[in-house]
Amino acid sequence: MVAKEVTVRSKAYGADKAYEWKSEGVEGYTIDECDRDKVGTEIILSVKDDTEEEKYSEYLEQYRLQSIIKKYSDYIRFPVKMDVEHSRKKEGTEDEYETFIERETINSMVPIWKKNKNELKDEDYNSFYKEKFFDYTDPIKHVHVKTEGTATYNALLYIPAKAPYDYYTREFEKGLQLYANGVLIMDKCADLLPDHFSFVKGLVDSEDLSLNISREMLQHDRQLKLIAKSIEKTIKNELTKMLKNEREKYEEFYKAFGLQLKAGVYSSYGMNKDTLCDLLMFYSSNDEKLTTLEEYVSRMREDQKFIYYATGESIQRIKSLPQTEMVLDKGYEILYLTEGVDEFAIKMLNTYKEKQFKSISAGDLDIETPEEKEEVKAKAEESKEMFAFMKEALGDKIKEVRLSQRLKSHPCCLTSDGDLSLEMEKVLNAMPTDNKVKAEKVLEINPDHDIFGKLKELYNDDKEKLKKYTELLYTQSLLIEGMSIDDPVGFSNMICDLMTGK
Repeated sequence: MVAKEVTVRSKAYGADKAYEWKSEGVEGYTIDECDRDKVGTEIILSVKDDTEEEKYSEYLEQYRLQSIIKKYSDYIRFPVKMDVEHSRKKEGTEDEYETFIERETINSMVPIWKKNKNELKDEDYNSFYKEKFFDYTDPIKHVHVKTEGTATYNALLYIPAKAPYDYYTREFEKGLQLYANGVLIMDKCADLLPDHFSFVKGLVDSEDLSLNISREMLQHDRQLKLIAKSIEKTIKNELTKMLKNEREKYEEFYKAFGLQLKAGVYSSYGMNKDTLCDLLMFYSSNDEKLTTLEEYVSRMREDQKFIYYATGESIQRIKSLPQTEMVLDKGYEILYLTEGVDEFAIKMLNTYKEKQFKSISAGDLDIETPEEKEEVKAKAEESKEMFAFMKEALGDKIKEVRLSQRLKSHPCCLTSDGDLSLEMEKVLNAMPTDNKVKAEKVLEINPDHDIFGKLKELYNDDKEKLKKYTELLYTQSLLIEGMSIDDPVGFSNMICDLMTGK
């Protein structure tokens, strides 16, 4: 890549003659006899001339050569020696210096991952990590692996304490360094890591890979696939152990990389959900701390059919939602989903330990007694015509107006029918696309609130004012959900009209 001509002079042990192989890399090569007394091989690269685009002479600079050796051949088992120029003060002088040449071994030869674990301390692993992967903080976990069998390799894996600044961007490149017998053959081998564990840094060294294997061949290499599968299993096991034995450390990790695990559940049509579901954590109404799905299920009441969850921008926002009041009042625990990907992941899981997930804003929550259901059903039948009128007043903004079985002190709320929730509508519509989606919204009215009596009174006496009240309740419900309204000025004017009795 950098030489215009390569010359190889070689003399075999016990041979009388030496031979010279020469090539310019274009039209074959030549082999001739040459003068060489020493046994062995000498390789000479004649570096290309500098051009405006490329300065090839930099490959002759001492620092550049040293850095190339350290990067690609630092851990081969044989010494790589180089004549290195140094400077020293001339003997007998105070301010005169002279240069001298000293032959030095540039490579380390014995890599840290091939040493016994009992020879190494945490400081050794951490120092190697910070030097090799340019991080100024210690990793939260290191894993030293030596595997033999169908997949034979050494690996040193690190879980960083913090996400890189570009981790959640398109520019981030995942991958582990890949070595073959101590020689670096790829700086970032993406095929060794699944996307959901892309935060892991480290390296893999295998004796079963060829030194001259190409990127294209690597993608189809059976051995590499076996190694990748083994590494994924190792990472999963280490995270599981950290969750069980080092809870604080795991929560620190989860705050940095939990988003990636949840995205991993949702991506690839849920292919990895069984691998990742036990690693997920969400804040909970139990103590407003992170909890696992297994912990939630262990606390469920005997008669509880669903794992209840609520979505919102923050825990405080979720707690203030009208829909949470009745669920909490009846003693059910709620998972608080505060990140955009959360509900998508939950929808992909669908169930956990045979318990179905249920949004507090969707469908029948199944928390009412038979008597309460019958009472609401009777009131709904009495108000059927009024609700049809209110639905007509709102047009296609909503699918239906109905009596609520989930409200306690709030007058109304918005819920959704179908698979697309209100929070999912917000997340999808916030994306830079022209295709906007719309959830099937339902306006629910609390039959035990004073506003319900007022609505019935207006339906009998002043249907025009009922239309305004309906629009007002709908817009209020949108604002409570954190959704934008189409006409803020019109909403403001309508409040003023109602306040002045117009």
